[in-house]
Amino acid sequence: MTDEALLLTAALLRERRVLTVGLVVGGAPVLGLLPFVLTDEATLLVHGSRLARHSRALAAGGMAAVLVHEPDVPGVDPLQVPRLSLEVETSVLEKTGEAFSRGRSVYLARFPEGEVTFSLPDFQLFALRACSGRLVAGFGRAWDVSREELLRACGNGG
Repeated sequence: MTDEALLLTAALLRERRVLTVGLVVGGAPVLGLLPFVLTDEATLLVHGSRLARHSRALAAGGMAAVLVHEPDVPGVDPLQVPRLSLEVETSVLEKTGEAFSRGRSVYLARFPEGEVTFSLPDFQLFALRACSGRLVAGFGRAWDVSREELLRACGNGG
């Protein structure tokens, strides 16, 4: 992975505000769109309602796919839209734990308007630990991204 690709990976994870998550629920594919924050441990935090199918699947744990991308704008070839897909391990941050308290603070620092949802009983905070990924910077410019490179993009791991 080039330095330019590592910088683009970091920019996508730090500057984009929403991600698409893909999971399998009852044998059928399910997508969800969620706001996210990035931690230094290459983990994405999302806050979602158990009423949503994708959140119920996240609560079950296991693997999921995530996509973060730059906006599609008129006049730009869609094949040139930078995008990062990730394989992530999902888990719930228990409301009584230290990880939840830290995660809540980080999430609300980026999305203060989300404060009200933390008081709702059906919302949970999920950790999506990035394991590996694929960065596409445009047509013909693509790289596999290792866990170690994701940690470097997050400012951790050298």
